[in-house]
Amino acid sequence: METIVLDIGETLVRDDRHWASWADWLGVPPHTLGALVGAAVAQGREATDALRILRPDMDVEEAYRARAAAGRGEHLDESDLYQDVRPALAELRAAGIRVVVAGNGTVRAGELLRALDLPADLVVTSGEWGVRKPEPEFFARVTEVAGAAPEATLYVGDHPADDLFPAAAAGLRTAHLRRGPYGHWWAGHPDVVETADFRIDALTELVGLVASASSSASAASVASGVAPEAQGETGVRRGVLRSVRQVY
Repeated sequence: METIVLDIGETLVRDDRHWASWADWLGVPPHTLGALVGAAVAQGREATDALRILRPDMDVEEAYRARAAAGRGEHLDESDLYQDVRPALAELRAAGIRVVVAGNGTVRAGELLRALDLPADLVVTSGEWGVRKPEPEFFARVTEVAGAAPEATLYVGDHPADDLFPAAAAGLRTAHLRRGPYGHWWAGHPDVVETADFRIDALTELVGLVASASSSASAASVASGVAPEAQGETGVRRGVLRSVRQVY
């Protein structure tokens, strides 16, 4: 494994500030919006559908711009990062792994993330690329910036439909992170269990996975007489992805 690419929301960054700020903007208690987000997650819908339940005619993009114009736009600081982010990313880089952060987010989110000076080789958002997950074009861009073959690149994320399934369809190895509403709710779904190469509860587990995968690849090459880099799709990867679909 040469490159690890990480999702942003509920992988690196906690979303509680995000939803609390929307609740404040809409004038509803945070727990009300939180409950609606949870209902959307359980139904396999987009989390932003919770906003449209409260305001059926809402244009989310327009509302985002209005918040920014009112001085109540996006904010991100060290307190928004999960505690395992810096140690995990630092250990990966120390182990010689290329670390890329690439997930859905605005141009402003990309600026805020880079200002945190994370131990990563590249930080980029969908807003900067002009294409969002789960579109195949997003993962084509991931493959381009990874600097490694798809089978030597691991995509890590919490959302099955946005992260896991499309990344696997693009030929990347995948790790499903049991974190955040989507990560917890869908962790035991058969499609998630079948599709994910790895299932983890913390980013700090990635360092051990890298070492384990390298050892397995070396052992497999010795047993087969084939160099690890020549194994490709028939090496230590799991089976072919059964299906790529929304989980509802």
